[in-house]
Amino acid sequence: MIKRLLLVGLILFGAYFSQAWAAEPIKIGFNTPLTGFAASDGKSSSFGAKLAVKQINENGGILGRKLELVIYDDQANASQSIPIANKLIGQDKVAVGVSGSYSGPTRSAAGIFQEAGIPYISAYAIHPDITKAGDFVFRTSFLGEVQGKAGAKLIGELLGKKKVVMITLKNDFGKSLAAGFKEKAADFGIDIVNEYEYSIKDRQFGAIVAKVKADKPEAIYASGYYFTAGPLVSQLRASGITAPVIGQEGYDSQKFIEIAGKAAEGVIITTSLDRDSTVPETKEFIENFEKMAGYKADMVAASGHTAVKVAALAIEKAGSTDPKKIRDAIANISMKASTGTIEFNSLGEVMKSVQNQVVKDGEWHHHSVIDDPALLQPPEK
Repeated sequence: MIKRLLLVGLILFGAYFSQAWAAEPIKIGFNTPLTGFAASDGKSSSFGAKLAVKQINENGGILGRKLELVIYDDQANASQSIPIANKLIGQDKVAVGVSGSYSGPTRSAAGIFQEAGIPYISAYAIHPDITKAGDFVFRTSFLGEVQGKAGAKLIGELLGKKKVVMITLKNDFGKSLAAGFKEKAADFGIDIVNEYEYSIKDRQFGAIVAKVKADKPEAIYASGYYFTAGPLVSQLRASGITAPVIGQEGYDSQKFIEIAGKAAEGVIITTSLDRDSTVPETKEFIENFEKMAGYKADMVAASGHTAVKVAALAIEKAGSTDPKKIRDAIANISMKASTGTIEFNSLGEVMKSVQNQVVKDGEWHHHSVIDDPALLQPPEK
């Protein structure tokens, strides 16, 4: 009799679970550059997001339903992200949108999601205007200005270098980093002897390199992405310049090391992923990502993974796919992730430690950590 009751119970439970699992999946939208100049970053961020969805579904999904990632290629182009945002909201009916893209497309999409009242999370885009779109928009990464301030502390205090040349990428990314660096440079005894700007299309830096060589800096603070920083660092070193080069999360890819070759050795960056971390969430992410993707984890991969995990946990805490309830759950979330502890202030910004990584023997490794709440505090409005 007891065996029969147990069998009936198992059958009923199985039928209920199957019915729940067969229900309409909960959709999370994801815009990222899968083609064009930023395709490598888009590939990594989407792998990170897919890993998060895979892990969540293997653990039973959310609210008894599968999670589904709806991905569109925005080519890192602001004009592409607007129709994508409208499609994700109007056609796909996503519960949450996530940007695995750069600042331009993220800024454009943020306004669309805000107007529709659908939560939107920027995984790694750094422009300050993103979260200013409204109370439905959040960011799980550092603001550009915050990372620039960390760069000033790294050079002036941790490295003890005072005579600095800046090489600044002329876009949202570069300008935001430069603004933060300049704001705090004097506080750490830094003398900015010159600043040189370049375009995202530039790959030949002979004129800038010659000027930097004449400046004889103690350190170089150079913003850029792996595809601009690789040629820049290579040409700086080829000219005989040995001053430390300090970059940021835009360098944070094995691709940078592949492009720059031996010139990458010793380059230090401010970022949010520590390859040598002993934190379980970070170690497990790195191991699982590399198994899934077949190459080394980077910052954008970890950021995509973090943002989707935040979205999923918020849906679970909300107990609903109601966008207002999800928004409120995101605003009150506290979650340990591969990129640090995620908690948001009133503007939807996070405050977490900056991980400094250095290239050693052709790979990124731990250099130091900047954990200065006053310095890293994001704006509240």
